[in-house]
Amino acid sequence: MPPASDYAVEVRGIRKRYGRVVAVAGVDFEVRRGEIFGLIGPNGAGKTTTLECVEGIRRPDAGSIAVLGLDPHRDAARLQRRIGVQLQQAQLQKRIKVREAVRLWSALFDQPVDGDLLLSQLGLESKREAWFLHLSGGQKQRLFIALALINDPELVFLDELTTGLDPQARRAIWELVRGIRARGKTVLLTTHLMEEAERLCDRVAILDHGRIVESGTPAELVARHCPERTVTFRTDPGVDPSPFHGLAELIGLEVEAERLTLRGRGDDFLSAVIDCISAHRVPVRDFHTERANLEDVFLTVTGHSVRE
Repeated sequence: MPPASDYAVEVRGIRKRYGRVVAVAGVDFEVRRGEIFGLIGPNGAGKTTTLECVEGIRRPDAGSIAVLGLDPHRDAARLQRRIGVQLQQAQLQKRIKVREAVRLWSALFDQPVDGDLLLSQLGLESKREAWFLHLSGGQKQRLFIALALINDPELVFLDELTTGLDPQARRAIWELVRGIRARGKTVLLTTHLMEEAERLCDRVAILDHGRIVESGTPAELVARHCPERTVTFRTDPGVDPSPFHGLAELIGLEVEAERLTLRGRGDDFLSAVIDCISAHRVPVRDFHTERANLEDVFLTVTGHSVRE
C-alpha cells in the first residue's frame, strides 16, 4: 500500500444520517495522487453525500477525512485554494455571460489561471459573450469545469458531470477529464453510469445503500467477479459442435440454427476457441466476442441491476 503522502484523499469510517435515513454507513477509501477515482453506484447510493463530506460541504456524523493532508472543515480556507469543485446541481444567473462568470470566479483567488486560455482549451472561446441561459447542456458542464479549474487546483471534484447529456457531449466531457489528469491533477468523481466509470477511472469504489461493497481497477473487478467470456459465430448448417466440448475452459455451449455461442473462463479461452475452429476447419461468419463490464460486476456483487 502506498505511503500516506501519496494519497490526495483518505476517508475512514464516515457515517451520515438524515433523520432515520442512513445515507452513508461507514465508508473507507483512498484516492492516490494523479489518478481518476470514481465513486460509482445507482442514484440514492450515497455517492453525493460522501463527496460533499469530503469537500467539506457537509460534516459527517462519524469518521475522519483528510484532503491533501488537511481537514476539510478545520482547514477549509487553506483547502479551498487547492481544490476545484463542480456540483451536481450547479446553476448560474441566466443572464450572466461566460466571460463574466470566469472573471467573477477568478476574482476569488490570488493567482487564477488565464481564464481566456481555459475557455479556449475547453472549447468555449466562441461562447465568451453568450449568456448562460443560451448554452447547451454540454457547454454548461464545460463552463462549470472551467470554473472548477480557475484556481489551478491539485484536486478536482466532479459530481455526476455528464448526467442528462447526449452521447456526443458526454464523450467530449470525458476527453476533458482525461486532460485534467494529463496535467498532473487528481480527480474524484461520482457517476451512476458504469460505462463512464469504465472509460475514465483508474480505480473505482462501488457504493450501494451507503456502503462500499467492492473496489479496485475496472479490469480487476471484472476479472475477480465476472471472468467469463462469450464467443458467438455463425457457421454452416449441421456443423458438428462436439470438438468444442473438449475445451478445458468451456463452461457452456449453445447451438441455435447456424449460430454457436460458447461461454468460458480464463485469458486463454478465446485462443482455444480459435485454435479449435482452425484445427477442425469449422466455417465461420460473423465472429464476435463479449466480456463482462462494470455493470455485470455491479449486478454480481449487489444482486440487482443499477437503479436510476
